Amino acid sequence: MAEPGRTPGLAEIVGRWVARLARPDGTRLSPGELEDVLTKVAQEAAGAAPRAAASRFGALFSRSPIGMVLADQDGEIVEVNVAMTKFLGRPANDLRGREIADLGFAERDAETLRAGLAELAETGADHYRERIELAHSDGASVWAEVTLTYLPGDRPGSVFPMLMAVDENELHALQETFRRQSVGDPLTGLSNALSFHTKLEAAFGAGARDQVALIYLDIDGFRVINDGLGPGVADQVLRGVAGKLTNAFAAHDPLIARLSGDGFAVLLRGELTRGEVIGMVEAAMDELNEPIYLGEHGVGVSVSAGIVVQDVSVGGHEEIQRAAELALHRAKEAGRAQWMLFDPEADARDRARFRLGAELAGALENGQFKLHYFPVVRLDDHNDVAAVAARLRWHHPELGALSTRDFGPLAEATGLIPQLGKWVVSEVIATAARWREAFGSRAPGVSLPLPRRMAADPDLVRLVRTQLDRHDLPAEVLSLRTDSDTIVDEDGDLQESLAVLAELGAKPLLAVRGSADLELIARHALPVRQVVLGRTVVAPFAEDKPDAAAIRHLDHLMTRAAELNLRVGAAGIRSAEEAARLHEFGVLAGYGPFAGSATQDEIEEFLRNLLG
Repeated sequence: MAEPGRTPGLAEIVGRWVARLARPDGTRLSPGELEDVLTKVAQEAAGAAPRAAASRFGALFSRSPIGMVLADQDGEIVEVNVAMTKFLGRPANDLRGREIADLGFAERDAETLRAGLAELAETGADHYRERIELAHSDGASVWAEVTLTYLPGDRPGSVFPMLMAVDENELHALQETFRRQSVGDPLTGLSNALSFHTKLEAAFGAGARDQVALIYLDIDGFRVINDGLGPGVADQVLRGVAGKLTNAFAAHDPLIARLSGDGFAVLLRGELTRGEVIGMVEAAMDELNEPIYLGEHGVGVSVSAGIVVQDVSVGGHEEIQRAAELALHRAKEAGRAQWMLFDPEADARDRARFRLGAELAGALENGQFKLHYFPVVRLDDHNDVAAVAARLRWHHPELGALSTRDFGPLAEATGLIPQLGKWVVSEVIATAARWREAFGSRAPGVSLPLPRRMAADPDLVRLVRTQLDRHDLPAEVLSLRTDSDTIVDEDGDLQESLAVLAELGAKPLLAVRGSADLELIARHALPVRQVVLGRTVVAPFAEDKPDAAAIRHLDHLMTRAAELNLRVGAAGIRSAEEAARLHEFGVLAGYGPFAGSATQDEIEEFLRNLLG
């Protein structure tokens, strides 16, 4: 701190500013901060220690990364630093002798510089800052943030104009990049989800008229491409899809966006008809079906599409998005690689289904799920119960008893299958243990179906073994039924699980629809000794005279089953006559309406009467 009345020396000035510039956190000064520091150093040094300050200022002036020019008292440029010559692409000699205002690109920029110098002179302010365009040597302009100040001269009252310029082009380019990133998808160049939803909302704003069409598209099986060929190829596929969509809808001034990983959207506005929009979508899907060639890979893709066409006066942006999502979901459920038009009646049914799905977890907690039992009887003696098949029923308080056909897909979609499956396994084994205690070795075995998610659960073996041990029950009383789709599901470990369960003594059952299902047993060495014919196989035998194709089909199945040493049963048998016809082909046992069904209490009463 200088003593009162004493002019500080150069070393003291330098020490003070060094202390301010040496930030302990290692951060660098921004261009604006550096401008202010240079201005104050120059001003203070010029007044306190002319020679030392001039030397220091000269070093700062020449080495500064900020463009700087210094003018004489008449306003003509006398010094130009290297940074300014690079910034403007002009040598120092080309700038010396010009007025500072001559650096402006256009007259408005020159006038801004003149006004700034005049304002400093009139007000005595430290500096004047403005964003303007400066003239570059190539005839173009460069954006700069300029700072004007006056430096005191050697004689009292003398001042010299000085201009400092920071390149705004890089900042402007960065801002433009940020702007594009905020509204665009960096991978495909399409609009991103945020920008798309903003423009979709605007399409329903005040004054909007005519129709809008919203199309949601998803690439089918994109995970196969990503996992099989790698993320790099997958990204190229996404760019290829984006390009094809842009070309397919180019004539209709579309807004196209990438909403998610493999999800896209198209918004069309104007006078539209459903047929016209459907035609566009079909043409786009045909174009997308053509392989995208990426090096040695010709990658083919298909898409599913959900379409909504409506007047803007009907509903709003949230409603049309929900409608497009539902239509897309229905397209995927229907088999993919196709489009679906939003259907209000189907929407009402879907709403009811989804409402039902939302109630599933609470229904399990509240005890609304019950097991029903179907006696599996010998087809030559309906009083001989070979086993009991357990089936899950949801006793809905409003809709009554619902079968797994009604709620199974919803349980799958909501992820409740594992929880439901564990409950079923526990209940079935506990029930089988009670029967074993009550009826001894005469108690029938129990079979239950394994939903795909449950069958693929790696904890299946542990769950079954734990429950059998808890109830001290031999595994032989338990049969587990699965189907061919689950057997070949690569995401699960069912084949290994079946082998372990069979070693424990449990009996794997396979539901079959044709000879191909039987071949899975030999191909995968499955420990299956019994198969169950599905309803599609047995239904024709409800007639007095089944058609020849059905007879040939069943005969071939039974022949191949005999070759594989398999016992054959049947599900869904509706009448004694149907059971008799099936028995003629060698079907040994079955269940269905002809043999009846029962609740848990009823089946126990039935077994008590049957077995004593």
